[in-house]
Amino acid sequence: MPQGQPSTVPDDGLTTRQRRSLPVLAVHTGPGKGKSTAAFGLALRAWNQGWPIGVFQFVKSAKWKVGEEHALRVLGASGEGGSVAWHKMGEGWSWVQRTIADSEEAAREGWAQVQRDLAAETYRLYVLDEFTYPLHWGWIDTEEVLSVLRDRPGSQHVVITGRNAPQPLLDAADLVTEMTKVKHPMDAGRKGQPGIEW
Repeated sequence: MPQGQPSTVPDDGLTTRQRRSLPVLAVHTGPGKGKSTAAFGLALRAWNQGWPIGVFQFVKSAKWKVGEEHALRVLGASGEGGSVAWHKMGEGWSWVQRTIADSEEAAREGWAQVQRDLAAETYRLYVLDEFTYPLHWGWIDTEEVLSVLRDRPGSQHVVITGRNAPQPLLDAADLVTEMTKVKHPMDAGRKGQPGIEW
Protein backbone atom coordinates (compact mmCIF):
# COMPACT_ATOMS: atom_id res chain seq x y z
CA MET A 1 0.00 0.00 0.00
CA PRO A 2 1.49 3.38 -0.94
CA GLN A 3 2.40 5.46 2.08
CA GLY A 4 1.70 9.16 1.68
CA GLN A 5 2.03 11.99 4.10
CA PRO A 6 -1.01 14.24 4.37
CA SER A 7 -0.26 17.95 4.06
CA THR A 8 -2.31 18.60 7.21
CA VAL A 9 -3.73 16.42 9.95
CA PRO A 10 -7.13 17.66 11.10
CA ASP A 11 -7.85 18.13 14.77
CA ASP A 12 -11.03 16.05 14.56
CA GLY A 13 -10.39 13.56 17.36
CA LEU A 14 -10.21 10.63 14.93
CA THR A 15 -7.39 8.14 14.67
CA THR A 16 -5.58 7.67 11.36
CA ARG A 17 -7.44 4.38 10.85
CA GLN A 18 -10.83 5.99 11.56
CA ARG A 19 -10.11 8.86 9.20
CA ARG A 20 -8.95 6.45 6.51
CA SER A 21 -12.27 4.57 6.73
CA LEU A 22 -14.50 7.62 6.24
CA PRO A 23 -16.85 7.39 3.25
CA VAL A 24 -15.75 9.35 0.19
CA LEU A 25 -17.78 11.64 -2.05
CA ALA A 26 -15.95 11.95 -5.37
CA VAL A 27 -16.81 14.12 -8.38
CA HIS A 28 -15.42 13.65 -11.89
CA THR A 29 -16.25 16.73 -13.95
CA GLY A 30 -14.92 18.93 -16.75
CA PRO A 31 -15.15 19.03 -20.55
CA GLY A 32 -12.68 16.21 -21.20
CA LYS A 33 -13.33 12.55 -22.00
CA GLY A 34 -12.99 9.88 -19.31
CA LYS A 35 -15.20 10.96 -16.42
CA SER A 36 -17.47 7.91 -16.49
CA THR A 37 -14.60 5.63 -17.46
CA ALA A 38 -12.67 6.69 -14.35
CA ALA A 39 -15.75 6.05 -12.19
CA PHE A 40 -16.14 2.58 -13.67
CA GLY A 41 -12.47 1.93 -12.95
CA LEU A 42 -13.24 2.78 -9.33
CA ALA A 43 -16.16 0.32 -9.51
CA LEU A 44 -13.69 -2.40 -10.60
CA ARG A 45 -11.64 -1.75 -7.48
CA ALA A 46 -14.79 -1.86 -5.34
CA TRP A 47 -15.87 -5.13 -7.01
CA ASN A 48 -12.45 -6.61 -6.21
CA GLN A 49 -12.96 -5.70 -2.54
CA GLY A 50 -16.29 -7.55 -2.52
CA TRP A 51 -18.38 -4.40 -2.20
CA PRO A 52 -21.93 -4.30 -3.57
CA ILE A 53 -22.07 -1.68 -6.33
CA GLY A 54 -25.01 0.33 -7.61
CA VAL A 55 -24.61 2.12 -10.95
CA PHE A 56 -27.23 4.76 -11.78
CA GLN A 57 -27.03 6.27 -15.27
CA PHE A 58 -29.06 9.47 -15.26
CA VAL A 59 -29.02 10.66 -18.84
CA LYS A 60 -27.80 7.99 -21.26
CA SER A 61 -30.49 6.17 -23.20
CA ALA A 62 -31.49 2.70 -22.02
CA LYS A 63 -30.72 1.58 -25.59
CA TRP A 64 -27.10 2.71 -25.33
CA LYS A 65 -24.89 -0.28 -24.52
CA VAL A 66 -21.62 0.72 -22.88
CA GLY A 67 -18.82 -1.80 -22.60
CA GLU A 68 -18.36 -1.16 -18.89
CA GLU A 69 -21.96 -2.21 -18.24
CA HIS A 70 -21.46 -5.61 -19.84
CA ALA A 71 -18.10 -6.13 -18.12
CA LEU A 72 -19.35 -5.15 -14.67
CA ARG A 73 -22.55 -7.21 -15.03
CA VAL A 74 -20.47 -10.28 -15.94
CA LEU A 75 -18.14 -9.66 -13.00
CA GLY A 76 -21.06 -9.09 -10.65
CA ALA A 77 -22.64 -12.40 -11.68
CA SER A 78 -19.35 -14.32 -11.52
CA GLY A 79 -19.67 -15.29 -7.87
CA GLU A 80 -16.38 -13.55 -7.14
CA GLY A 81 -16.03 -10.00 -5.89
CA GLY A 82 -19.03 -7.81 -5.18
CA SER A 83 -22.49 -7.73 -6.70
CA VAL A 84 -23.36 -5.16 -9.38
CA ALA A 85 -26.77 -3.59 -10.02
CA TRP A 86 -27.17 -1.32 -13.07
CA HIS A 87 -29.99 1.22 -13.43
CA LYS A 88 -30.65 3.47 -16.44
CA MET A 89 -32.83 6.44 -15.68
CA GLY A 90 -32.87 8.85 -18.58
CA GLU A 91 -33.41 9.02 -22.30
CA GLY A 92 -31.22 10.71 -24.86
CA TRP A 93 -27.64 11.89 -24.91
CA SER A 94 -26.29 13.98 -22.08
CA TRP A 95 -25.46 16.86 -24.42
CA VAL A 96 -28.77 16.77 -26.37
CA GLN A 97 -31.90 17.30 -24.31
CA ARG A 98 -34.64 15.25 -25.98
CA THR A 99 -38.05 14.55 -24.46
CA ILE A 100 -37.15 16.86 -21.61
CA ALA A 101 -40.28 16.20 -19.53
CA ASP A 102 -39.76 12.44 -19.68
CA SER A 103 -36.06 12.72 -18.91
CA GLU A 104 -36.71 15.08 -15.99
CA GLU A 105 -39.26 12.71 -14.47
CA ALA A 106 -36.93 9.73 -14.98
CA ALA A 107 -34.06 11.61 -13.31
CA ARG A 108 -36.24 12.45 -10.31
CA GLU A 109 -37.36 8.84 -10.02
CA GLY A 110 -33.74 7.73 -10.22
CA TRP A 111 -32.71 10.15 -7.47
CA ALA A 112 -35.61 8.91 -5.31
CA GLN A 113 -34.30 5.35 -5.75
CA VAL A 114 -30.77 6.43 -4.83
CA GLN A 115 -32.16 8.02 -1.65
CA ARG A 116 -33.98 4.80 -0.74
CA ASP A 117 -30.86 2.74 -1.36
CA LEU A 118 -28.68 5.08 0.69
CA ALA A 119 -31.15 4.91 3.59
CA ALA A 120 -31.15 1.10 3.38
CA GLU A 121 -27.34 0.95 2.89
CA THR A 122 -27.94 -1.22 -0.20
CA TYR A 123 -24.54 -0.62 -1.79
CA ARG A 124 -21.05 0.24 -0.62
CA LEU A 125 -20.25 2.17 -3.83
CA TYR A 126 -22.71 4.28 -5.80
CA VAL A 127 -21.78 5.46 -9.29
CA LEU A 128 -24.13 8.34 -10.16
CA ASP A 129 -23.17 8.61 -13.82
CA GLU A 130 -23.91 11.95 -15.49
CA PHE A 131 -25.77 13.09 -12.37
CA THR A 132 -24.34 16.60 -12.70
CA TYR A 133 -26.68 17.27 -15.64
CA PRO A 134 -29.99 16.98 -13.71
CA LEU A 135 -28.41 19.22 -11.06
CA HIS A 136 -27.14 21.74 -13.62
CA TRP A 137 -30.52 21.84 -15.42
CA GLY A 138 -32.38 22.34 -12.12
CA TRP A 139 -34.31 19.07 -12.35
CA ILE A 140 -33.02 17.97 -8.94
CA ASP A 141 -32.23 20.36 -6.10
CA THR A 142 -28.49 20.48 -5.36
CA GLU A 143 -29.00 21.43 -1.71
CA GLU A 144 -31.29 18.44 -1.18
CA VAL A 145 -28.68 16.15 -2.75
CA LEU A 146 -25.94 17.57 -0.53
CA SER A 147 -28.08 17.12 2.58
CA VAL A 148 -28.85 13.49 1.71
CA LEU A 149 -25.22 12.71 0.89
CA ARG A 150 -23.92 14.47 4.01
CA ASP A 151 -26.29 12.42 6.22
CA ARG A 152 -25.89 9.06 4.47
CA PRO A 153 -25.43 6.27 7.03
CA GLY A 154 -22.60 3.79 7.29
CA SER A 155 -19.62 3.70 4.96
CA GLN A 156 -21.19 4.33 1.57
CA HIS A 157 -18.95 5.83 -1.09
CA VAL A 158 -20.44 7.94 -3.90
CA VAL A 159 -18.87 9.02 -7.19
CA ILE A 160 -20.72 11.55 -9.37
CA THR A 161 -19.79 12.20 -12.99
CA GLY A 162 -20.63 14.81 -15.62
CA ARG A 163 -19.83 18.27 -16.89
CA ASN A 164 -20.87 21.50 -15.18
CA ALA A 165 -20.83 20.18 -11.61
CA PRO A 166 -22.42 22.82 -9.35
CA GLN A 167 -19.91 24.63 -7.14
CA PRO A 168 -21.64 23.57 -3.88
CA LEU A 169 -21.16 19.94 -4.92
CA LEU A 170 -17.48 20.54 -5.62
CA ASP A 171 -17.13 22.26 -2.25
CA ALA A 172 -18.76 19.33 -0.43
CA ALA A 173 -16.79 16.59 -2.21
CA ASP A 174 -13.77 14.89 -0.68
CA LEU A 175 -12.21 14.22 -4.10
CA VAL A 176 -12.69 16.31 -7.23
CA THR A 177 -11.07 15.50 -10.56
CA GLU A 178 -11.51 17.78 -13.55
CA MET A 179 -10.98 16.17 -16.93
CA THR A 180 -9.73 18.77 -19.37
CA LYS A 181 -9.85 18.35 -23.13
CA VAL A 182 -6.55 19.02 -24.87
CA LYS A 183 -7.43 17.23 -28.11
CA HIS A 184 -10.20 14.86 -29.26
CA PRO A 185 -10.77 12.90 -32.52
CA MET A 186 -14.16 14.62 -32.89
CA ASP A 187 -12.27 17.88 -33.38
CA ALA A 188 -11.00 16.37 -36.64
CA GLY A 189 -14.47 15.21 -37.70
CA ARG A 190 -14.07 11.62 -36.50
CA LYS A 191 -17.09 9.97 -34.90
CA GLY A 192 -17.01 7.72 -31.85
CA GLN A 193 -15.95 4.12 -32.31
CA PRO A 194 -16.45 0.81 -30.51
CA GLY A 195 -13.78 0.03 -27.93
CA ILE A 196 -12.97 3.72 -27.49
CA GLU A 197 -16.30 5.42 -26.76
CA TRP A 198 -18.36 2.37 -25.76
